[in-house]
Amino acid sequence: MDSITAVPAPVNEPIYGYAPGSPERAALDDQLAAYTAAGPVELTGFFESRRPGSGESLEVRMPSDRHQVLGRVNQTTRADAKAAIDRACAAQRDWAALDFDSRAAVFLRLADLLTGPYRAQMNAATMLGQGKTIQQAEIDAVGELADFLRFNVAYARQIHAVQPASASGAWNRTDYRPLEGFVYAITPFNFTSIAGNLPTAPAIMGNVAVWKPAVSQMLAASLFMDLLAAAGLPEGVITMVPGHGAAVSDVALADPRLAGIHFTGSTRVFQSLWGRVGQSIASYRSYPRIVGETGGKDFIVAHPSADPKALIAAVVRGAFEYSGQKCSAASRAYIPKSLWTQIADDLAEITDSLPLGDVRDHKNFTSAVIDGRAYAKLTAAIEEAKASPIAEIVAGGTYSDADGWYIRPTIVKSADPNSAGFTTEYFGPLITVYVYPDTEWDSVLDLVDSTSPYGLTGAVFATDRAAIAGATARLRQAAGNFYVNDKPTGAVVNQQPFGGGRASGTNDKAGSLWNMMRWTSPRSLKEALTATTAISYPHMV
Repeated sequence: MDSITAVPAPVNEPIYGYAPGSPERAALDDQLAAYTAAGPVELTGFFESRRPGSGESLEVRMPSDRHQVLGRVNQTTRADAKAAIDRACAAQRDWAALDFDSRAAVFLRLADLLTGPYRAQMNAATMLGQGKTIQQAEIDAVGELADFLRFNVAYARQIHAVQPASASGAWNRTDYRPLEGFVYAITPFNFTSIAGNLPTAPAIMGNVAVWKPAVSQMLAASLFMDLLAAAGLPEGVITMVPGHGAAVSDVALADPRLAGIHFTGSTRVFQSLWGRVGQSIASYRSYPRIVGETGGKDFIVAHPSADPKALIAAVVRGAFEYSGQKCSAASRAYIPKSLWTQIADDLAEITDSLPLGDVRDHKNFTSAVIDGRAYAKLTAAIEEAKASPIAEIVAGGTYSDADGWYIRPTIVKSADPNSAGFTTEYFGPLITVYVYPDTEWDSVLDLVDSTSPYGLTGAVFATDRAAIAGATARLRQAAGNFYVNDKPTGAVVNQQPFGGGRASGTNDKAGSLWNMMRWTSPRSLKEALTATTAISYPHMV
């Protein structure tokens, strides 16, 4: 086909409300019941074919009901990883040769399947497997994932349209080639949208991907593989290697065909991957592209002029939605003494009244943390705060794992702005507050900027415009996503491209054209329309 086409103009997917009596709520409840009644299901990988891995069996449990086993998945072995890489690379030539419209149509259809007949199923899988309330699941597993798919197709088309100038007698073009080899996509438990985006963004640009989802996200990840097949993605373009990552990484990082890494996860793991790539750099066919978003120690800093009610809402929603298990969640706050005396009691009362429980009860604000390891880390941090002579539990501070891994949303006030609460990423419903003298606004901005090694998200609250301008300038490098009078969470594709610098990652902005650019290796073509026959130059006369 010789047409120069325009892809459908993307718009952000509307978010359903799930009010009592609504059809979407009824469909969701039916799907939740179906999943839990089915008992444990086999969750397979995709290596040279769809089958279980060859390693030990791992359980996928409900965070909010830890005694409920949702499924079992076999660990990927080195042999499995090698088979998946070989299968992906075997599919590379045909996928790269397919015209852009044909590739784009797969992912546009995928978005429509997700937001249509599979909506309830994907939401239910995310709620049960990852411990999300319906609001958090709908925003993530359907809204944001569909946005990634639709907008990334549009960004890819926009990239292909960028072409060079041509002088008289010549025609210049840019060929946006996929990378030569496979992209290794490693995704976390906390966002189904990230899990879907990291392998598909490179695939839209013609690459093949080997995808390693988190074990605890496997219920939704397995369903996503079903959707990819239903949308018409050829086998092998995206292979899936479930389980813990060591064996897979050993094989992938040693393979000369490694063309890129698309990563979201811990800073420690990302730095390890980067270091290993560096050690092996002479063995690769090309220099691998490394794109990663890691941790955050995200802040809220309030000026004495801040609106008290807006600040309370930002702390509660920014710190405790999805039990603080967002890379962008607020986990440190700096509040002037005059404002703290106004809001402390209300903030504590609201926090202590937040409904916490099973995701199947839609009255709950949040639910359990993801697993026993997260639970142990958070309970240890809470006990450390209780034992500290310079810290005070303002709200929460209790926990129980009798049914699920439940941590009450917790606020700690600390007199030491350099204590662990301001520097350590706990990844849970725990925020530490430093109450500063009203006259020390300038010095507290220095604290915000220098205390944490991360630079992901942050927010300033003020009504004084000079204070807003000053904080925006002073904290320019402190956050890749910076919010004024709003919580530091909830980035929307095409509205707030997401990513941070410093120890938080490469800041390649998921949900933007800049991320898509990383998955192409442009080739410049010059065609002489009028061939030059002269050999000498005028100055030679």
